[in-house]
Formats: sequence, C-alpha cells, structure tokens
Amino acid sequence: MPLSIASPDFKNHDEMPKKFTHDGKNISPPLTWAGVPAGTKSLALIVDDPDAPDPKAPKRIWTHWIVYNLPPDTRGLPEAVRDGQLPRSAHEGVNDLGGHHYDGPNPPIGRHRYFFKLFALDTVLPDLGHPTKAQLEKAMRGHVLEQAELMATYQKR
Repeated sequence: MPLSIASPDFKNHDEMPKKFTHDGKNISPPLTWAGVPAGTKSLALIVDDPDAPDPKAPKRIWTHWIVYNLPPDTRGLPEAVRDGQLPRSAHEGVNDLGGHHYDGPNPPIGRHRYFFKLFALDTVLPDLGHPTKAQLEKAMRGHVLEQAELMATYQKR
C-alpha cells in the first residue's frame, strides 16, 4: 500500500471547509495517513499554496504550515492541533506569515489550491529550530522514501 494522506472533513480536490480558513476559525484540519513505508524514521508535512497571490498570475508558493520529525507510527493529526499537542519529537517550521503554526487559507483573489504534502523520511532530522520550507526541503534531500499529497481548494465568497 503506497503512502497516502487524507482528511475526514474533505476529499482530495474538494473545497476546504471554511472553519479551516481565515474566514472561519483558522484551525488546522484533521489529517490521517496510511501506508508508511518500511524503513521510515520520521515524517514531515508541508502545506502550501502555489497560486499566490492570484491563480491567474501566480508569483510565489505560499507556505501555510511545516511540521517535521513526526514519529513514523503517527497515523495523523487531530483538528486544531497546536504545538503542545504535537508528538514530543515533532517540530514546526516557520510559515510565510512568520508564525510557527498552521495558518489557513486567506486568498486575496480567485480560487487557490492548498497542498498537504506528507514525506516519509529514512532519517530523523536534526533540530532545525523553526526552518523555512526551503531549509526543510534541503535537510530532507536524499532522505525521502515516499511522498503523498492531499489537495483542497478555497475561494472567498
């Protein structure tokens, strides 16, 4: 069974429920995963939006959340998870608003796509503090056993 990531609150390619956005409670959605490959020593999660600021003229990929060093036996994260609720070994990176937590969709224009990318790694990463997405991706280079993703969309009404 290949690595997979899902949410009980929305299906792949569905619209993200409002409560997980700035228009709602801005809380992280519940996530589940399965098929963690043998040899996995840790998991990493990156949530980003490649459509910023305008899907018709994207200029950058906006990072909404980074979590790394999740234990390989973790089967997901609960809704509205905060730093103190993460497994002890897990760390959060810095999002593009400068925070160390989930920051939900807040698209200025158009319908954006939000990718929840899960990585199975063959190592436990060193303590990177609060890395940026680029710093985490550099640390993961050469250590990714498998990757899975879940995509949701959102547009302000």
